[in-house]
Amino acid sequence: MAEAEAPIVQRALLTSELRRLRASAHLGQEEVATTLDWSLSKLIRVEGGTVGISTTDLKALLHLYGVTDEARIAELVELARVARTRGWWTTYKNVRNQGYLNYVGYETSASIIRMAQGLLIPGLLQTEDYAWALTPEYAEGENEVVRDLVELRLERQEQLFNRDRPPTQIYVLDEAAIRRRVGAPKDYDLMPAQLRHLVDHASQPNVTIEVIPFEAGAHFGMQGPFALLAFDGELGDVLYLESVRRGDLTLADQASSPLITRYHEAFEQLRQISLGPEESIKLIKQVAEEMSQSHRGSRSR
Repeated sequence: MAEAEAPIVQRALLTSELRRLRASAHLGQEEVATTLDWSLSKLIRVEGGTVGISTTDLKALLHLYGVTDEARIAELVELARVARTRGWWTTYKNVRNQGYLNYVGYETSASIIRMAQGLLIPGLLQTEDYAWALTPEYAEGENEVVRDLVELRLERQEQLFNRDRPPTQIYVLDEAAIRRRVGAPKDYDLMPAQLRHLVDHASQPNVTIEVIPFEAGAHFGMQGPFALLAFDGELGDVLYLESVRRGDLTLADQASSPLITRYHEAFEQLRQISLGPEESIKLIKQVAEEMSQSHRGSRSR
């Protein structure tokens, strides 16, 4: 599947460039808004990426900033056009966590995905059965909400793994995530199948799965799951902090860079106390076999 930059990524690139151009022109936001007869809040929303920008407004900004190169103007106009389109993830109307939806948009264009999970198998690695068993415990709302959340998760996987150039993926899991018997007591075969699914994914050259053993003690990842996205090109990294209620998305800029740097450092520290890729897969295989044998033994009694 050939991939293009997601609309949300295009918007981030455009707004970043608009902020840079304004700074280069030595203009403040209030001065720009006054000159163009805009409200200050309109310019703030445009530069913040919370609203799109029309071609007319964009050209007015570029003229004010002294951009005269026709090719550059056409490039930015095209960015704005694509940024106003809707991504495939927006079709899931019952998923109302906007932070999560924005994260999915960025994820579709990421070149490197780093995820840390303490209690659950990461969504990109979940089997369909695991997703259906888990999601009702976390989702709020009717069955339609659960359905959309599961189907969105499965489409995330399909979109990602069918890319022409799938991203590098590094997952760090706590041992609790692989030992929690999701599916029990209704389906004791669900979790062993999920663990074998992890082993299969880890055999791909662009996927690394590492497990932090219980013996490692307390660690940063126990604060909650998080994901770090990196991109080819000019877009900075994205940090996503996940919680039961909502997700918080942070884009790299001058103000947030220390936070993103902190999480990059924490992720590498988690990898240092993990078992490493080979030993982690051995443990996952061992736990899967133990679960299967335990279930077979209970059925024979």
